[in-house]
Amino acid sequence: MIFKEEHIKDVYIIYPEPFVDERGSFTRKFCVEEFKNQELDYHVEQTNLSYNKNAYTLRGFHYQTEPFQEAKTMTCISGEIYDIILDLRKDSPTYCEWTSVVLNPENGISIHVPKGCANAFLTIKNDTLVHYYSSQKYEPNHERGVNYMDPKFKFIWPNDPLIVSDKDKGHPLFE
Repeated sequence: MIFKEEHIKDVYIIYPEPFVDERGSFTRKFCVEEFKNQELDYHVEQTNLSYNKNAYTLRGFHYQTEPFQEAKTMTCISGEIYDIILDLRKDSPTYCEWTSVVLNPENGISIHVPKGCANAFLTIKNDTLVHYYSSQKYEPNHERGVNYMDPKFKFIWPNDPLIVSDKDKGHPLFE
């Protein structure tokens, strides 16, 4: 696994190093030791699969408040997503900045989203499946969101979202 830090501290793109032979390939997607070497949150409390039937489905921006803040490591195992990570850590030099990455099975990369950052993704293809490891279990009373169209951040989406839940449409503008 090769870890490349983005301009937002502790946001990492994780490149696979597959073992390939005549049978196919084998790729590690998570290793406690390698996450620990990068000083990343390597505790896994929950894993999730997000299946998205249609292209241009938007999920997010989601995050949890203390004491249930969560770090996530996400991989797209079928289809394709455009993922945005928004830094909401007030003590961070990149507070209120965002970065984006495209995840799909062809590039095989994962993205590590640290505690204190919000995450959203837009599916680019039908039948998109996203797997992620989370350092914290879901706590509905601590879930928060940021509106995906918030003019403060000038998010750039590769396409207009066509399917958005009422909950995600209703996330407030950031103050």
